[in-house]
Amino acid sequence: MKWIKVTLDTTTEAVDLISDMLGDLGIEGIEISDNIQLSEEDQKKMFIDILPELQEDDGTAKISFYVDEGEVIEEVLNSVKAGLEEIAGYVSIGSGMIDVTVTEDKDWINNWKEFFKPFRVDDTIVIKPTWEVLEDRQPEDLVIEIDPGTSFGTGAHETTKLCIIGMKKYINDGSVVLDAGSGSGILSIIAKKLGAKEVLGIDIDSNATNSAMENAEVNQLSIMEGDLLFTTGNIIDDDGIRTVIGKEKYDLVVANILADVIIPLSDVISQNMKSGGIFISSGIINTKEEAVRIALEKNHFTILEVNRMGDWVSFVVQK
Repeated sequence: MKWIKVTLDTTTEAVDLISDMLGDLGIEGIEISDNIQLSEEDQKKMFIDILPELQEDDGTAKISFYVDEGEVIEEVLNSVKAGLEEIAGYVSIGSGMIDVTVTEDKDWINNWKEFFKPFRVDDTIVIKPTWEVLEDRQPEDLVIEIDPGTSFGTGAHETTKLCIIGMKKYINDGSVVLDAGSGSGILSIIAKKLGAKEVLGIDIDSNATNSAMENAEVNQLSIMEGDLLFTTGNIIDDDGIRTVIGKEKYDLVVANILADVIIPLSDVISQNMKSGGIFISSGIINTKEEAVRIALEKNHFTILEVNRMGDWVSFVVQK
């Protein structure tokens, strides 16, 4: 199927009125592009460490929407133009120019898969997407199959590799492990494959929990036996969840999230750790390294290692 993309050149002042007008016409799923800088509150809501680089805000904006090829585009455009003329009586709509292009319908959710290929984390750990064939498997390889679905975590990112390197060093066959922010379950699965006695992965997104359980089954790990479990909950804000999953229980906690989540997590996670337990945190952009260090030290963790890969930092600390 082909879709017709309609883009309006306008002003940030008129965006809300035009959006309302398009909604009244039955048009849904609009895209707004502008150079308005993100507020500090917006940045916290997004939980991102690297902000998009925006040009100077010149007051212009673009609003785009898609129309099914089967619809009569002339009627849609006439209705939009009439709406713009009415809005122009109240605010500046800028040039008001309308650009129309045709785009192919694509499977955006699955197209990324062509770029996710098997790769080696180190000499023995190999991450393989479920839909690929591993051509050069070695006898000593520990192969992890993964389908991230809509959750985070293929293992290819430096932050995940840093976690895996730390886990290999500190996990043994008696370890009880907590994967905080488990996403696709990749770190939980690797922890179990490395010989951990018991692993719990927890995420605030139930879709991620479902994805992790599916990936565990793909790797022939049974979540029914109780030594590998996944659950949904917010361990930062919910003391009830922290109690349910077990306090003073875990030999090792791993969290591959973001600095702005690791900082508040460091305030509470020691409650769930055994004395002498290890906390591996990653997902920390180097510009946030000092803020995370201060938080960890404030919460009485002893820093054992600071590992780096590219622009990313991982702390290994001990309770």
